[in-house]
Amino acid sequence: MPVEIRELQIRVTVNEPAPSGTGNTGADANVARGASAGGNTDREAIVSECVEQVLKVLQNKLER
Repeated sequence: MPVEIRELQIRVTVNEPAPSGTGNTGADANVARGASAGGNTDREAIVSECVEQVLKVLQNKLER
C-alpha cells in the first residue's frame, strides 16, 4: 500500500557565525558580519529570484 504525504513542513534557522576576532582582516570581518559593499542589494536580488521561481512553479501547477 503506497503512503501519501499530504503535508510537509520544513523549518530552517540560519545564524551568521560570530566573528572570532583572530586572523580576520577588516574586509574579512565585514564579510563575516554580512556588511559587504552590496549586502542589501545582494539580499534583494536573492529574494526577487526566489519570488520569480515560486511564481513559475505556481504557474506550471495552474497550467496542468
